[in-house]
Amino acid sequence: MKRKSILALLLASAALTAAPALADTLSTIKERGKLSCGVSEGILGFSNADDKGHWTGFDADFCRAVAAAVLGDPEKVNFVPLSTKARFAALQSGEVDLLSRQTTWTQSRDTGMGMRFVGTVYYDGQGFMVKKSLGVKSAEELSGATLCTETGTTTEMNAADYFKANNIKYDIISFEKADETVSAFNKDRCDVYTTDASALYSQRLVLSDPDSSMVLPEIISKEPLGPAVRQGDDRWFSVVRWTLFALINAEELGITRENVTAEMESDNPSIRRFLGAEGNSGESMGLDQRWIYNIVAATGNYGEMFDRNLGKGSPLKIDRGINALWNAGGLMYAPPIR
Repeated sequence: MKRKSILALLLASAALTAAPALADTLSTIKERGKLSCGVSEGILGFSNADDKGHWTGFDADFCRAVAAAVLGDPEKVNFVPLSTKARFAALQSGEVDLLSRQTTWTQSRDTGMGMRFVGTVYYDGQGFMVKKSLGVKSAEELSGATLCTETGTTTEMNAADYFKANNIKYDIISFEKADETVSAFNKDRCDVYTTDASALYSQRLVLSDPDSSMVLPEIISKEPLGPAVRQGDDRWFSVVRWTLFALINAEELGITRENVTAEMESDNPSIRRFLGAEGNSGESMGLDQRWIYNIVAATGNYGEMFDRNLGKGSPLKIDRGINALWNAGGLMYAPPIR
């Protein structure tokens, strides 16, 4: 009896270990008919709502890409604006299905906060914006300066490490919301605004006098920004991760929002399989066979999303740099879909 009891316990333990996670976000979204997506409270180029409540930006478009993959409609998204302080709790509690909000992928966040990053959508780094009247050209000249930043981000620790390593004295004022930080910098409550460089270029445009400020050349950290989902739901993790990979692969294959319908009839069998004209790459994830077609038809490929929101087609005019494809001198590389 004793041996049977031990065997039974071992078998039960193995069954629990092998059992899939109880959470099934994909089914919940399909039943609800909408994706709940956490975004910023307003960062031009990434996620920003106009006076009619319409959201634009790179992160907002990623939400739409996921909705297109899952529901076949990029507009079936409920955008939830979140502060830096509230963003993780909103994901952990189930208030949002996906966090697509300029969030840095770090070890502690990926392993100790009940969340998983699906990949990097934008390679960034922390920088400094100063008033030109301060007369500095480098972060090394900021001794005695007062910095503004947001709470609940990686910027405070990065700044502390940088200034300590360079023996520079400074003061810091932290705010919960980005618009509060911008307002403080705008009203000269601080000399320097520090956050991700991409956000600095965005926030400079909303200052009362954008030409009065400049972004310094130093980048003091690695800030790989990416979408995150809750731990414990592997199928949903795969859906969001492969949505990102589909966008990158579409750019590499030259498939755009303009030509995607014509490419369904391509003579290239790999493109036909990619778009779902043949085979069904979505079946293993619970998606329609045309899930990638739906994504590209809705948002375009990764490069189109970048150019429209952040790059040459946007007010920010940010150079692709290391966010170019791997075969164009950048870091964007996705596993093949096959």
